[in-house]
Amino acid sequence: MKAESRRLFENSFMELMSKVHWTVPLYIYIPVILYFLYKSFFVDNIVVRETFLLYLGGILFWTLLEYLLHRFAFHYEAKTEFGKRLVFIFHGIHHEYPLDRLRLVMPPSVSLPLGILFYSFFYFTVGVDFASPMFAGTVTGYLVYDMTHFAIHHFAIENKFLMKIKTNHMKHHYKDSGKGFGVSSPFWDHVFQTDSKS
Repeated sequence: MKAESRRLFENSFMELMSKVHWTVPLYIYIPVILYFLYKSFFVDNIVVRETFLLYLGGILFWTLLEYLLHRFAFHYEAKTEFGKRLVFIFHGIHHEYPLDRLRLVMPPSVSLPLGILFYSFFYFTVGVDFASPMFAGTVTGYLVYDMTHFAIHHFAIENKFLMKIKTNHMKHHYKDSGKGFGVSSPFWDHVFQTDSKS
């Protein structure tokens, strides 16, 4: 029987940083979401309707980002050994060991720097006030992605909608890894014709 995973790094600290329990993102990012929504209402004084629309815009932004990262970064066909190793560390190991419980959600060593990067992106593109609800929405989308990804690999799913998402993702793993890049939503796969039916 195949092992659930294997060691990625010789360095014990690096190895530890590459693993995370699936609940850790919840503990880190639910307070982040609540803080930035609080900031939107009580510091930046953005009206409820604008906050809601910007928050939804952040979620939509995440779904596109999830699709693009999965398709073009995580499945990048590197030419050099270093590039191949990097792609394997970020995503290849998940395809080789899809049931690895400690490498299914993004570790904070990666998600926190990315979070700072995307908050900075919103800060400089939509402005200091509107950055807060958009960032809160993006982080919400990210959490939905991480929790959905873990659930479709490890939970018994009976909900019809979630079952469709699981079926799509299992086809990506076991039938055609060149399709089905949307994990939490099939929307962009339909738009870019990379769904399993295309």
